[in-house]
Amino acid sequence: MNQFTNEELSELIKNAVAGDKKSLETVIFSVQDLVFNLSLRMLGTFPDAEDATQEILLKIITHLNSFKGESAFSTWVFSIALNYLKNYKKHMFAKFPLSFEFYADDIENADIGNVPDLTQGVEQSILAEELKLSCTNVMLQCLDAESRCIFILGTMFKVDSRIAGDILGITPEAYRQRLSRVRKKVAEFLQEYCGEYGNGKCRCADRVNYAIQSHRINTAHLDFSSAVSKDIVDVKEAMEEIDNISQEFSFCKTYQSPGSLKKFIEEFLNSASYSVVKKA
Repeated sequence: MNQFTNEELSELIKNAVAGDKKSLETVIFSVQDLVFNLSLRMLGTFPDAEDATQEILLKIITHLNSFKGESAFSTWVFSIALNYLKNYKKHMFAKFPLSFEFYADDIENADIGNVPDLTQGVEQSILAEELKLSCTNVMLQCLDAESRCIFILGTMFKVDSRIAGDILGITPEAYRQRLSRVRKKVAEFLQEYCGEYGNGKCRCADRVNYAIQSHRINTAHLDFSSAVSKDIVDVKEAMEEIDNISQEFSFCKTYQSPGSLKKFIEEFLNSASYSVVKKA
């Protein structure tokens, strides 16, 4: 999120609700990357995350007057986004659900030796890096939606258990217990099958052509590699120590949201649709 003091953000939201378009634009841009990264981890692919982010940002715009400041603005945004994403059925993995068992079998037993060269002149190392980033993101689709929410909130966004519990409608104790279990499950998978973030053998370089053939990466659109951000989506300064798992989950990188999202918001705020919403 863009850094504003509580007072500055409250003033921006107040002005936005009163109809100031520039303030509204600033508020929405301040949470755009947060919503996109949450959507990407929940849904698994850039196109699905972009579509969902557009719809979530529109919900934030049209419901902004319901934010009363009783919680942090980021908490309110998480609640809206996760309620939407948990029930989102239009993404690829809703139609083709994954499991850790299926993913492990694919890593170990896929027929990768009989696939032709599909790299189209793109360096193997570049495509292997894209696959690594894609692989760990897709791995989260092996979790059920609720477990994915818990893992993402606790591990990527480092949300305090009291706040996360409120967002998910469970007690802080239940959240911590479930977060510990799901972290353990993900860590065990990484240790067994991932050479980049665990103790397994990294197979990504050998699986590049298979991944292209399976439409898991696209030589013309290296979404993950081109969008990795050095900035961290800052929601909370430090994560609670809820278990003794040494796995640092360093694959939980932050990505820059596509430029098309900013354009989408700008165009919406200048459209007749926004004028109708504004008058409602």
